[in-house]
Amino acid sequence: MQPTADFDAAKLARSLLRRSRQGALATLMTGSGAPYCSLVNVASHWDGSPIMLISRLALHTKNVIGDPRVSLMLDERADGDPLEGARIMVAGTADKACGELEATLRRRYLNCHPSAELFVDFEDFSFFRIRPSAVHLVAGFGRIVDLAAEQILTDLDGADALLGAEQSAVDHMNADHRDALNLYATRLLGAEAADWRCTGCDPDGLDLSADKRRALRLDFPRRIVAPAELRRVLKDLADSARNAAPN
Repeated sequence: MQPTADFDAAKLARSLLRRSRQGALATLMTGSGAPYCSLVNVASHWDGSPIMLISRLALHTKNVIGDPRVSLMLDERADGDPLEGARIMVAGTADKACGELEATLRRRYLNCHPSAELFVDFEDFSFFRIRPSAVHLVAGFGRIVDLAAEQILTDLDGADALLGAEQSAVDHMNADHRDALNLYATRLLGAEAADWRCTGCDPDGLDLSADKRRALRLDFPRRIVAPAELRRVLKDLADSARNAAPN
């Protein structure tokens, strides 16, 4: 299916990857290979690939260690019939993180799930990153699309400066520009007023969160790769939000 004026399958899948905070993880049972499904909290890497913090005491972690092939179901958690909302099934492999990657996953995960600070340093917990190989999107009648990984992941080439400055930008926005974050959420994304905070940024957009269940994705009007560009685009978006009519 090709994108239409009101339906861009890849864009919707990318948004679900960024906005999801929980998902159903399917693994293969060690020994039997039987399917096993469990609920996990998730965040996302800079490129959009899902991040999990899971304990080796959990059966799903034992399964992943034995066979890293997994699938992860993410949905919009919309009110009413859940089958009317969009959802994606991400197929891929779950790799345990170490070194510099582990530090990145830890920071981004805790930005989304600050309560995990209570147990993140327990010896049995580890960060895993799911490397997608394919995505199956269901977005309503006649809107069922299979997507390749390269269609839904963010290109990070040339963006090292931006990624290196991400946490300082997140901290700055949360400390000094909560009014702008609220304007992004309410004026540009149609959300209700809340204590919106920034949880991350990447070349394609900004991630926002309020309480433990609401998350938004603000797409940038253009791809950015440098901190100076980020400052400019955030200012432009704030100006646009101030000039937009309240929802």
